[in-house]
Amino acid sequence: MKSDMDRKLRDFLGAKTAKTFAEVLGIETVGELLRHYPRRYLKKGELTPFDELEVGDQATVMGQVKKVTVRSLDTKAEIPLTDVQKWARRKTLTKVVVTDGRRDLELAFFNQPWLAPKLRPGTSALFWGEVTRFRDIMQLKSPGTEILDDEDLSEAEIERRARPFRPLYPATSKLSTATIERSVKLVLEQLDENLDDPIPELILRKERLLGLHRALWQIHLPDSEKDYRDAQQRFRFEEALVMQTILAQRRAVTDALKAVPRPRIEDGLLSEFDERLPFKLTEGQAEVCEEIFADLARPHPMHRLLQGEVGSGKTVVALRAMLSVVDAGGQAVLLAPTEVLATQHHKTLTKMLGDLAEQGMLGGADRATRVGLLTGSLGAAARRTAMLDAASGAAGIVVGTHALLEDKVQFADLGLVVVDEQHRFGVEQRAALSQKSGDNTPHVLVMTATPIPRTVAMTVFGDLSVSTLTELPAGRSPIQSSVVPAQERPDWLKRAWERVREEVRKGHQAYVVCPRIGDDVKNAGDEEGEFVLGEEDQPKKQARPPISVVQVAEALAEILHDLRVEILHGRLPAEEKDAVMSRFAAGEVDVLIATTVIEVGVDVPNASTMVIMDADRFGISQLHQLRGRVGRGRVPGLCLLVTDLWPGSKSYGRLDAVASTTDGFELSRIDLETRREGDVLGVAQSGKRSSLKLLSVLRDEEIIFTARHVANSIVSVDAELAGYPTLRSFVRSALESESTEYLEKT
Repeated sequence: MKSDMDRKLRDFLGAKTAKTFAEVLGIETVGELLRHYPRRYLKKGELTPFDELEVGDQATVMGQVKKVTVRSLDTKAEIPLTDVQKWARRKTLTKVVVTDGRRDLELAFFNQPWLAPKLRPGTSALFWGEVTRFRDIMQLKSPGTEILDDEDLSEAEIERRARPFRPLYPATSKLSTATIERSVKLVLEQLDENLDDPIPELILRKERLLGLHRALWQIHLPDSEKDYRDAQQRFRFEEALVMQTILAQRRAVTDALKAVPRPRIEDGLLSEFDERLPFKLTEGQAEVCEEIFADLARPHPMHRLLQGEVGSGKTVVALRAMLSVVDAGGQAVLLAPTEVLATQHHKTLTKMLGDLAEQGMLGGADRATRVGLLTGSLGAAARRTAMLDAASGAAGIVVGTHALLEDKVQFADLGLVVVDEQHRFGVEQRAALSQKSGDNTPHVLVMTATPIPRTVAMTVFGDLSVSTLTELPAGRSPIQSSVVPAQERPDWLKRAWERVREEVRKGHQAYVVCPRIGDDVKNAGDEEGEFVLGEEDQPKKQARPPISVVQVAEALAEILHDLRVEILHGRLPAEEKDAVMSRFAAGEVDVLIATTVIEVGVDVPNASTMVIMDADRFGISQLHQLRGRVGRGRVPGLCLLVTDLWPGSKSYGRLDAVASTTDGFELSRIDLETRREGDVLGVAQSGKRSSLKLLSVLRDEEIIFTARHVANSIVSVDAELAGYPTLRSFVRSALESESTEYLEKT
C-alpha cells in the first residue's frame, strides 16, 4: 500500500492545482511538496487587538484603512495620491490611519510613497512590526503589510495569514509563495500521522530528533523560531543519513572485493630507496606511509585519498607505496591528467630512483625495475616498447595519461593504481584501470594538492579513507605574495617586471601565468580595450577577454628583450612541450610564459618568481596551487597577483586572502565559503540542483559526523537495509536522482 508521502498531489489538491505544481516546479507527489521547504520565514508577531498593544511589542494587527497621506520630508508639503509615483526616489513619509472598529492606530512608512494608492480608505490588511509611540500616538513604524483579499475571509484563513512566522517558499510568477503555503497546509491537514520515517525510531530518540509528521508541521507552520529550527535540524540529519548510508554501502562493497595482499618485503627496492633518500621523511609522511602499507597488506583493496599541501611530499609517499607493491611482485600505475604532468612525474620518479629504475641496463642496480611512460603522443616505436614493458612486467611502475585506459594496454600483475589530481578523473576512468587486474581489484591511492575540509572529505570523498599531509619538508622556502592592481597602480605593474629582471640577474627564473592561450586572437583589439603591459594611460574600465599567453609574450618581447623568454601551453606538440620544460628545468630559459599546464607537478627549484596575469580569473585554490611552483628550493619565493580590479570589490578581497596566507586549508575554507552548495558538491556546473536542500557540507560538520557513525553502524549489520525499508527507499531514490551526481566523483 502506498504511503501518503508517495501519493499524487491531485488526490489532495485536485487535478488543476496538481498540474500547475508539476509544470512549474516539477512537484508531483505529496512527499515532493512537503520537502519543498521554506527558504526563510517572515517574523510578524502575534495577532493582537488594538487595545492590547504595548510599546516594544513585535505585533501583528488587522485593520481597515481610514485615512492615508503622503508628505515630502524636505518641503513638508502634502503630495496628491495621483502624483506619488513621481516621488519614488525622494524622501517621503506616508501616514496611514487604520481602525479595528473601536480604536485607531497610526502607521508610518518612510520612503514608500507607492504604498499609498494600494492602501486607500476601506482597504483591509494585516500589518506587523514593532509598536512605538510618537507624540502620545501609538504607531507601527515601517511595518510589513499584506492586503487581504476583497472577498470575506474565514477566521481560519485570517489566522493562517496572521501566524507569527510566515513561511516564504522558493516560488515563481506562476506559483506564488502564498499558493504554495495554502497547498501545503491543505495537504498537512489530510496527512496520516503514522508516516514511514527514514530515520529509525531508536536514532530519533537517541539524537533527540523530531518524528517525520511533527517535523513537517513545524517546518511549514511554525509557531516559534524553535519550532522551525528543530525541524530543520531533523531534516538536515535525514539528508546526511541518506548520503552517508550510500557511502557506507560503497565502502562495504569495496571491503568485500578481493585484492592480492602486497605486504611490505624487507631488503627490497623500498629499503634500498630509503637508504639513499637524501632527506628524512617528515613525521606526517612516515605516518601516512604506514597507513598505506597496512592497507596494502590486506586481502581487500585499499581505497585511500591522500591530500596534502602544495610541496608537502605526496610524491615520495606515493613512490614508496609503488615500490612496496613492486617488491611484492606487482606493478603500479601513476595516472596523471595531462601529458606535461605525466612527463614531469616520469622524470621525477626516474631521477629519485636513479639506477634503481635501470633494470637490465648498463649501470643499473642489482635490484631494480623500470619506470615506463605511456601518453597519447608517443611515437609508434616508443609506444610499442612502453606497452610491451607493461604487459611483460618489465616495467614495475608505469606513468601515463588517459592512454593507459585503452583496451590494448595490458599489465602482467597490476597491484596499485595511483591517481594524481583525483578531481580530474571520473569513477568510470578509474574503473577502467581497475579492470586490467583480472579477477582481483587493484589497490587505489588517489592524490590531491587541493586541501579538502573534513566535512567535504566526508561527503564528496566519503567512501575513501583519508590521509592528510600538513607538514612541509625541510628546505622549503617561504613565499611572499602581493596583489598588483594594474589599473589603479600601473607603476606597480612596471615594478613587477623589474622584479622579474632582478631575480633573473641573481641567477633565478620566473613563471608568467595567463588564463588563455590566445593563439586564435593575437590581441583583444581596440574596441575591447587592447592590453598593454604597464602603460599609465590605460582606461579605467575596459571590457576585454582574459589576457593570453600570446599577448603577454608579444608585450614582454620588448620589456624583457634581453632575457630568454619562451611559452608553454597545452596545444603545443608533445615533443615541443617536453623540450621547453627540459630547457626551463636546465636553466636555459629565464622566463616561462604559460597557461595552467604548470599548475601541478612541475618542480623547478631554481624558479623563484611567479607573475599571475588576470589573477581574479582564477579560483582561490588554483591560485594557491600555481603559487606552489615557486619557493621549491632554498630561494625565497615571490608571487605577484596582477588584476585590473579596483580594491574594495569582493573579487579583489579573494586575492587579498590568497596574498595574506600560505595555509592551503585556510584558503580552501575561504574558497568554499564563497560558493553555493552546488558548487562545493560539483553539481552546479552541470546545471543540476544538489539533492541537499537544508544540509550544508561546510556548516554541518557535527551532523554529518554523527550521521556517518549511524550509517556505518546500520550498514555493518544490515548492508542491504532489509530491516530499514523506508531508509532503503530513500537511498534508492537518491541514487536514481541525477542530483546526487557529486557522489559519483568518489
